Amino acid sequence: MTPDQAASWLFVPGSRPERFDTAATSGAHEIIIDLEDAVAPGQKRFARDDVAHWLTSRGSAWVRVNAAGTPWHDDDLATLAACPELRGVVVPKAVGPIALARIAERLPAETPVIALVETALGIHNVAAVAACPAVSRLAFGSVDFALDIDSDESDEALLLARSAQVIASRVALLPPPIDGVCVETRDTTIIARAAVRARSLGFGGKLCIHPAQVGPVNAAFAPDRADLDWAHRVLSTAAGHGDGPISEGVFRMDDQMIDKPLLDKARRIIARGVRG
Repeated sequence: MTPDQAASWLFVPGSRPERFDTAATSGAHEIIIDLEDAVAPGQKRFARDDVAHWLTSRGSAWVRVNAAGTPWHDDDLATLAACPELRGVVVPKAVGPIALARIAERLPAETPVIALVETALGIHNVAAVAACPAVSRLAFGSVDFALDIDSDESDEALLLARSAQVIASRVALLPPPIDGVCVETRDTTIIARAAVRARSLGFGGKLCIHPAQVGPVNAAFAPDRADLDWAHRVLSTAAGHGDGPISEGVFRMDDQMIDKPLLDKARRIIARGVRG
């Protein structure tokens, strides 16, 4: 599975190296070792060294670096640039393309960069952020965004910000963005509901802060059996129409009229099912 297809993105604190292997075997599609919010200022240097050692000797992961302008940002980039198993970096407080391009220039060529949009200014500039050639995907820092605008973390309060990222990603031809974390770590019903909500809005994944969230998130972003059956029947029925291997014209299946948009929907459902 490529990062473009990954649905579950599990954070693990950079100051807890004993958890890196556990996170890597959690079932999460990708893991993000966090050098930013999860690490106290006095532990930043030690955490960076532990992350570099693990990436060099044992594992592969994304890393959330400290934001530009902090005392640790430059050292984070310099250290990670020498790590062969770095999968990419997550950049917090992303607000514009210039800073993101500068970060990319300091990393090995074609290192993926995820822009974590988590402020009002970031949402205001989200189209420009998404259009930045250095950016491979957007992610939503929902908790920090709600704090920045002094709102609740309710679906209603954050709907505009979420939809803005979905639309900006589509216009920039990026993969669907990654939704913010659910602060509930044990109640799988709440976790699943939040993930299903994100999927319904057009997100392609969700940030996780506990291994218990991974299963519900993976399930929410995978098509259910009924959807998969429908998609396979659509393509199978289409194969029996028209002159080519798959008809792109209109035809009837059961009580539905199937045309190109529904064929494309069927293909997309099957692709989501394959990524598992």
